[in-house]
Amino acid sequence: MLSEFAWDQRYRVSDLENVLTPALLLFPEVIASNIQRTLELLDGNADRWRVHIKTAKLGYTLRALLDRGIHNFKCATTLELLVACRSGARDVLFAYPAVGANARRVREIADQFPEVRISALAENAAQVEQWRGSRVGIFLDINPGMDRTGIEQSRSDKIVELVRAIASLGLEFRGLHYYDGQYGSFEEQERTAAAHAGYERLLKVVTEIEGSGTHVQEVITAGTPTFPCALSFEGFRRRSFIHRVSPGTVVYCDATCLAQLPKEYGYRPAVLVLTRVVSRPRAGIVTCDAGHKAVSADAGVPTCVVVSHSELTPLSPSEEHLPMALQEGAAGPPVGEALFLLPRHVCPTVNNFDCALLMRDGEVESVEKVSARGREAPLLHVAEHAVHQKS
Repeated sequence: MLSEFAWDQRYRVSDLENVLTPALLLFPEVIASNIQRTLELLDGNADRWRVHIKTAKLGYTLRALLDRGIHNFKCATTLELLVACRSGARDVLFAYPAVGANARRVREIADQFPEVRISALAENAAQVEQWRGSRVGIFLDINPGMDRTGIEQSRSDKIVELVRAIASLGLEFRGLHYYDGQYGSFEEQERTAAAHAGYERLLKVVTEIEGSGTHVQEVITAGTPTFPCALSFEGFRRRSFIHRVSPGTVVYCDATCLAQLPKEYGYRPAVLVLTRVVSRPRAGIVTCDAGHKAVSADAGVPTCVVVSHSELTPLSPSEEHLPMALQEGAAGPPVGEALFLLPRHVCPTVNNFDCALLMRDGEVESVEKVSARGREAPLLHVAEHAVHQKS
């Protein structure tokens, strides 16, 4: 991650005294710039971007993507799927191994939005079987070596068998899903070499499937860390399938992806967390009100970069407190001073907030609901007549 980030006037907030902290700030002009830059890297072809909306989370941001011709998305929760469909998405992949009631809920949403092309992941026969009789398409999830989900790439026999099972059930085989997120900590050259080796193995899987008589419509690779690797892989060019990339973090950017991606890409942070200094408990320590319930700690410590304050190093947070080490000899900010934090991992940080302040030219343009945060109520609709939600 970045160790420091300089102040930029575009992030100013003129009405600080009326903002409760911690607060999530969104900068629409930067969002628009990040979207445009991604499209330029894809040679202007919006159809090649299947945006993962676990980052975007807001209906506002989804509409900004749709307004620029991006209609393919992927998501990880049924609430994200619902928000995407309601926002006008045309094609959404539920990129999570849905089972049980979760799979039934995906089927319900697919029936509710027949105009949206909805797909799901599968990696075994039982997961394929559960979609029998539905209009949900199937992507086979391939394990790139991350060992989180998916079928091992070496098991092309199993992959071909599942492709045939999909056809035998009258379901649509949509393609292959391959998330190579395990290379994020690699240096750029090493990351590219490792990713390209994986893509070569993936193309062999495609050849095996097509050799069995089934066309592969789409191959999805590359979250944010391997986005440059996918762009530079010649094997994805001029293929019979459409190759789509699925970076989501680039829409907002964070301290991690800004360190991972080439500076010439031109991405900027579109989300910051506004916090205030609430205590100076002893010499050398400054504490603000942005614990891990505000800025996510899932990616490790430090959880963020304090914008324009290189003398402050965030320490391990508690729920509501974020202590920071003050560089020896530095005066540091007084109690009550506002600070701007660039998250290390923006996706779960956005998920921590109910609302975001949309900032333009230093003014609050609107208060936007983080409409896809959290999850849906945990009972399927069939039980609603017996269980009433209590506030």
